[in-house]
Amino acid sequence: MEINDRAQTAAPQTAPALDPAALTALVRGVRGPVLVPGDDGYDAERSGFQLAARHRPAVVVAAERAEDVVAAVRFARDQGLPVAVQATGHGLSTATDGGLLISTRRMAGVRVDPAAGTARVEAGAVWGQVVEAAAPHGLAPLNGSSPGVGVVSYTLGGGVGVLARTYGYAADHVRSVDLVTADGRQRHLTAERDPELFGALLGGGHGLGVVTAMEFALMPVARIYGGQLVFGEERIDEALAAYLRWTETVPDELTSSVALIAYPDLPQLPAPLRGRHLAQIRIAYTGSAEDGERLVAPLRAVGPRVSDDLREMRYEESHTIHRDPSDPHAYDGDNALLGGLDAAALRRVAALTGPAAPVMCVVQLNHLGGALAASGGPGTVGHRAARYALRLLSPLTGADADAALATVRVLHAEALAAVEPWRLGRSVNFLFGGHGQRPDAAEVARSVHDAEEHRRLAALKAAHDPDDAFRFHPAGAATPVGEPVVA
Repeated sequence: MEINDRAQTAAPQTAPALDPAALTALVRGVRGPVLVPGDDGYDAERSGFQLAARHRPAVVVAAERAEDVVAAVRFARDQGLPVAVQATGHGLSTATDGGLLISTRRMAGVRVDPAAGTARVEAGAVWGQVVEAAAPHGLAPLNGSSPGVGVVSYTLGGGVGVLARTYGYAADHVRSVDLVTADGRQRHLTAERDPELFGALLGGGHGLGVVTAMEFALMPVARIYGGQLVFGEERIDEALAAYLRWTETVPDELTSSVALIAYPDLPQLPAPLRGRHLAQIRIAYTGSAEDGERLVAPLRAVGPRVSDDLREMRYEESHTIHRDPSDPHAYDGDNALLGGLDAAALRRVAALTGPAAPVMCVVQLNHLGGALAASGGPGTVGHRAARYALRLLSPLTGADADAALATVRVLHAEALAAVEPWRLGRSVNFLFGGHGQRPDAAEVARSVHDAEEHRRLAALKAAHDPDDAFRFHPAGAATPVGEPVVA
């Protein structure tokens, strides 16, 4: 479509109506595509990994550089449009409807400085790219379990990764952030130049602007000892109790989680998984393989395993520890950060979410503590005293999406009620929902930080985004206390 045709056809399809001249100027002023409903590529650009919801913007700016982001934010400001940002769409929580979507997936540059031990990434880079670029230098980022997750959003949420107990949150190791704020200004932030805004971004930064680039430290890790120990349904209770006891003894160099999955009896699944309820203990240890073997002996003592692939591996293979799905799908989830936990409560969660559950539920309990509990770094990651993170995720299937979502939410609430005595709050990183506006959005926002920190972040939001342009994340730093997030 020609520029003038695009401008003429955009206004009738959007609310509020767009100024055709301003839209024409936007198209001419950015390097990447500008798309409106009906354009070829519009549907593909607004779609992400999370298929439970898609943005429905009046305008999509597929940014190729920071200047495109600046132009998009200024256009949105002048037109009175709210702004959403999407790279991979894993964490889509509240979809924009009628606003402006900035797609950053084309901004995928990664540059490693081996002498400085740092990486600089653009807004759309994913962790697999950074792992690959750092590995030849014997370095590793503090990435998550899935190589397809975007670096920036993950880090703004704190970043609980494969090496988390050894090195802490990814947010604690950020050196600088390039940010476009709601006024359309480009800012280069560091702990020295703007400590308040810089720190607010790192752990509470969704909703304060659009990050166009980030620089962070890499770790001197080339190899780890890791993999999975998988126990069948007949040993789940014993395995869970043993895992909780074991987490009380392991060193900070060992990061782990246990996942509970009741697999459906489907022919496309591997035979060892089909129709089984399994406990998968995932391990990443930065020490020697010999010490790793000694450390996992109490877990192996639980009994025979369905599988056991613990081994020394190159860090580039770390994604094989969790084996996260790579195909886009629809899902909903919630989480709880816990100050402690006992085996009886964990068994209750396993029973509620197992084969008898009304919908499939993937449960993961992450062992926290270690370097995650340290207060170092300028960031604002909440609830650092948490010892565990309990994560719940369910696929949304069937023709009736509303009914499926309602069933999932009831199940998740019942499972989380079993751990309520230990609950401290929520983690931004594990808010998986793609279902649009949550009825409890204000409570979700408040649960990410303690009350004092939440008030401080809300004040920063009011200062830097007084019109709430960046409103499409239910736990953004910014949700004013007591006020719901609206789409």
